[in-house]
Amino acid sequence: MQSVEKTWYEQVEELDSTLEDELEEEFFSEDEEKIYVASYLKLMWWRFLKHRMAVISAVIVILLYFVAAFAEFVAPYDPENSFVQYKLAPPSTIRIIDNEGNLRWPFVYKMVRERDPETLRSIYVEDRTVMYPIRFFVQGPEYELWGLWKSDLHLFGLDAPREEQGLFLLGADRLGRDLFSRLCYGARISLTIGLLSVVVSLVLGILLGGISGYYGGTIDNLIQRLIEFIRSIPEIPLIMALAAALPADWSIVRLYFGVTILLSFVGWTGLARVVRGRFLSLREEDFVMAARLAGSSEMRIILRHMMPSFLSHIIASLTLSIPGIILAETGLSFIGLGLRAPAISWGVLLQEAQNLRSVALAPWVLTPGLAVVLAVLAFNFLGDGIRDAADPYAK
Repeated sequence: MQSVEKTWYEQVEELDSTLEDELEEEFFSEDEEKIYVASYLKLMWWRFLKHRMAVISAVIVILLYFVAAFAEFVAPYDPENSFVQYKLAPPSTIRIIDNEGNLRWPFVYKMVRERDPETLRSIYVEDRTVMYPIRFFVQGPEYELWGLWKSDLHLFGLDAPREEQGLFLLGADRLGRDLFSRLCYGARISLTIGLLSVVVSLVLGILLGGISGYYGGTIDNLIQRLIEFIRSIPEIPLIMALAAALPADWSIVRLYFGVTILLSFVGWTGLARVVRGRFLSLREEDFVMAARLAGSSEMRIILRHMMPSFLSHIIASLTLSIPGIILAETGLSFIGLGLRAPAISWGVLLQEAQNLRSVALAPWVLTPGLAVVLAVLAFNFLGDGIRDAADPYAK
């Protein structure tokens, strides 16, 4: 009898396990099971990878900041070095097939300056009897990377003396300076000024917005009236007026930080309102009350409990605000109210395009504008991807 009962119980357990397995196979596939047990950050990462344009934009942004960080190494020439014989030279034509139809390592022909007999303007023609191969990791002008290490190694260049021939990927300006090299150095200022302004805006926005939303009352009214006053002034005239107030005799470093603080002062108000709204909704939640009863300090409650709950949204909004700061700095420098020569930024480089004659004769002086467009689009798509990934449970 006991063996019969045991056998019956075993049969029931086997039947139950079989039914559970069938239900799991029916309702939960292997991929779905991974989703249910994955952490929030992993879900965000998976969702971000599904946004192809955001992934491509992330790669572009990484490459841009790599160029900005290692501009001396990436740029083939010093940005202030002039090729007197190649003023307003067009972009070099890189070839892999010579005149005889042979496949070769990438090279350029020697560029010869001539005079157009009708217009008397300088033109550049190729001397196809002389070829200069393009080499990687070549020796060139000496530089000091980040002020720490001296080196003369460059990512690419010509296997030829600088006096004979130059490699101009984006052409040369009216003084014979390589535009690609100047674009690499300009990325250092134009891209980092966006990051620094965002960091300052983040600190101001979280600090003032958090205080306003967490404490409320009189301090909330004061901060909100300040925000409303700043936002009531048209942004572009405000930025231009503040930029015009910067002393003209300031050094490049002073102007750089002055423009950074200026753009941050105008840009923190939007983030502060977002943070205030989130704090107003979170300060009465159960987990905040539990942290108070546990004896946590107010700073710990804000930084360890309330901030992480919407940190992804802040990151997304900050990523979307960087393009606006880049455009603002470019616009200010273009009209002469921001950084000025000899500083090198994309806005300063675009000052060359103010001369219509230069644009007509050498349209490649507009290439810094294409760099601005590329950076702004990349940050916008990246911000869209992060914003979508911040809510991984949405369909």
